[in-house]
Amino acid sequence: MAPTLLGCWLVSDRPEGQVALRLTEVEAYAGDGSDPAAHSHRGPTPRAAIMFGPPGALYVYFSYGVHWCANVVVGREGEGSAVLLRAGDVVVGEELARVRRPAARTARDLARGPARLTQALAIGPADKAADLLSPDSPVRLHRGNPPAAVSTGPRVGISVAAELPWRFWETGAGSVSVFRPGGQRRRRTVDPDGAP
Repeated sequence: MAPTLLGCWLVSDRPEGQVALRLTEVEAYAGDGSDPAAHSHRGPTPRAAIMFGPPGALYVYFSYGVHWCANVVVGREGEGSAVLLRAGDVVVGEELARVRRPAARTARDLARGPARLTQALAIGPADKAADLLSPDSPVRLHRGNPPAAVSTGPRVGISVAAELPWRFWETGAGSVSVFRPGGQRRRRTVDPDGAP
C-alpha cells in the first residue's frame, strides 16, 4: 500500500486557509506483530489503537517530545498497519505553509520530513483518527498522479528493523528526506498522554 500513496494529495483546511501537498516520500510499518518498530507491535494499546482501523484513519503521534507525525492507517481493520507520511511538495497554499514554516529556506523544505509536513499542514492532536477519505474531514487524502519512478530503501530514524526497505520515495524528488540511519543512538518516542 505504501508506494501507492506516492503522488496522492494531502489536503488540510483550516480557518486561516488551505494547504495541500503531493506526497513524495512515505514509510511503511507492518501490523502483523512482526515489525518491532511499529507502534502496533504490542497490540492495540491506548496510544496505538487508531492503527487497528478503520483504514483511511489518520494516526497522529508526538515524536521525541518535540513534534507531531502523521500516518495513514492501511490494511484490514484490526491489523495495525500504517504508513508514515515523510515528505511532500506543497502545491496549494505555499504562502500559508511558509508562515507556518518560517525556517524553510526553499519551497522543497516546506514539507521535507515528517515533522515539517505536519507543521506545513497544521496537523496536530485534534486530528487524531480523522477520516482521510471523507469529503467532510478537515484533512483529506486524494488520488493524484503516481510518480514516473519509485525508489526504496531502509527506514529512517529508528533503531530496530531499520534495514527493512520499507521507505518509498519519488525518484529524484527534491523534497525527499535526507537519509540518516537511525541506529546511532536510541531515541524514545513519547505520547503527550504519557504512553511510550
